[in-house]
Amino acid sequence: MEYWNLAILVGALILLISIVASDFSSRLGAPLLLVFLLLGMLAGEEGPGGIRFDDVETAYKIGTLALAVIIFDGGMRTRRETFRVALWPAVSLATLGVVITAGLVGVFAAWILKLHWLQGLLVGAIVGSTDAAAVFSLLRNAGLSLKERVAATLEIESASNDPMAIFLTVSVIGLLAAGQSGFEAAVLLSLLQQFGIGTVLGLGGGRLLVWLINRLKLASGLYPLLAVAGGLVIFAATAQLGGSGFLAIFMAGLVLGNSKLQSAHNILRVHDGMAWLSQIVMFVILGLLATPSDLIGIAGPALAIAAFLMLVARPAAVMVGLLPFRLPWREQLFVSWVGLRGAVPVVLALFPLIYGTEHARLYFNVAFFIVLVSLLFQGWTIAVAARWLRLEVPPATEPLQRVALDAPGHYDEHEMLCYEVMPGSQIAGRSLVDLWLPDRMRIIVVMRDGDPQSLAPGLKFSSGDYVYILAQPKDLPYLGKLFDPHLEPERLEEHRYFGDFVLNGDAVLGDLGMAYGIDIPGDIAGSTIAEYLSRLFRGRAVVGDRADLGRAQLVVREIENGRVHRVGLRLRRGGR
Repeated sequence: MEYWNLAILVGALILLISIVASDFSSRLGAPLLLVFLLLGMLAGEEGPGGIRFDDVETAYKIGTLALAVIIFDGGMRTRRETFRVALWPAVSLATLGVVITAGLVGVFAAWILKLHWLQGLLVGAIVGSTDAAAVFSLLRNAGLSLKERVAATLEIESASNDPMAIFLTVSVIGLLAAGQSGFEAAVLLSLLQQFGIGTVLGLGGGRLLVWLINRLKLASGLYPLLAVAGGLVIFAATAQLGGSGFLAIFMAGLVLGNSKLQSAHNILRVHDGMAWLSQIVMFVILGLLATPSDLIGIAGPALAIAAFLMLVARPAAVMVGLLPFRLPWREQLFVSWVGLRGAVPVVLALFPLIYGTEHARLYFNVAFFIVLVSLLFQGWTIAVAARWLRLEVPPATEPLQRVALDAPGHYDEHEMLCYEVMPGSQIAGRSLVDLWLPDRMRIIVVMRDGDPQSLAPGLKFSSGDYVYILAQPKDLPYLGKLFDPHLEPERLEEHRYFGDFVLNGDAVLGDLGMAYGIDIPGDIAGSTIAEYLSRLFRGRAVVGDRADLGRAQLVVREIENGRVHRVGLRLRRGGR
């Protein structure tokens, strides 16, 4: 009994320290997952904590379960609309990109570690995929608002490339165990089986789970548990049938997140906490499993492999994988740099230890060192890289609270949104009678100093007021502009970023040229702005995309139903 009390005390203390440390890491700009990993190492046998933990199988089981929860949460937060601009580029990186990365790193690792080429390929396969936990966490906590095409490509890729890395790792381990020296056709069939079964069961299971959630009448706290239990059933059943459980649970989460779902916001809020808990537990345990003194011994070659991965293999894989899609070079460079390695390579590095493969501890130490380097260098510089490559877009003002009104059969059709009135916003200082809102919106209450105000026509909105509005999800952009305090850095200030003129997407380029004195080539003069930009960006235009026209520049400002709805017009001085 005393042992378990002590174990609970130590575990809870580590969890508490990890959560508190997140505040300090955000102030320093440090990758939070790196903090969790280092806390695990400090609590380990060679750190001040002195905890001896070498149970590889337990670490693998916990890591697998945690990854499943994280990927499920990531799937629920991936919007179907992002597939328009990022699905196929992400799929290419998640398959061909992983193979190229694993192959290049494998050759280099075999040379520098003096291993057989197949053993080197095992190192490449282990570190071949980007990590969903790392990418989701860093993109959402770096304070960045990235161009949709870039963010969506990274998130979909990181959530869907694990099956390929797992497949390659298990296949190479099988070849080494059997003493073989090459791949056979059966390997390709196994790959198709895993992807096929994972996709079908993930989509089918996700739809069944949506039906079940919307049919049952439960206490509100049970819906998130039903969702995660259903997701894990899909994950485990798919794996039992020979498919990719990780791909299946991502697809199931994707279906849930893009369906009208009872208690949807409640499910997302709870799963956000569950995903954070999973990340903390997984990274701390993997940190406990590492032995710092062993890492020092392989620091030289492991650092060389990490540098080769970040500077050669990943960029080469991105260049080849994205070649058919003609993404701008800035976006390709950013995607290359944000190929973050996290828990997945470390979990995959446990496979050789479990199977008793030769050099198993070497693989684990090399993978762990590469993850540390990736989180340290790539994770710490993600915001700098985005600004340097000019991939930020002005951030949207989000509500402080969102509460869905789950009327039977009308899930997510209306929400109660809470915004704070900030100095500099359009609404500050205006009277209620002067405020125009679409008929479908209603102001429910205005709270000032904790007291509800009478909604008389003469009521003026003051800084610090909290305004509760009944609206629909599609109203968020409008309300975001209304409550925008314009606190962005100068480079993201609306007029500086988009230009001083706002044009509709159906404006004809020839008319635009006549109105603003711009030379428009004859072959596009009859096209609308939306048609021209759609051709230019191959149907994948996003907010922030730019197109030069003589002395002018068009900047995509709004996308509606997949088409360019509004653009900004910037005119260069001096006719240049």
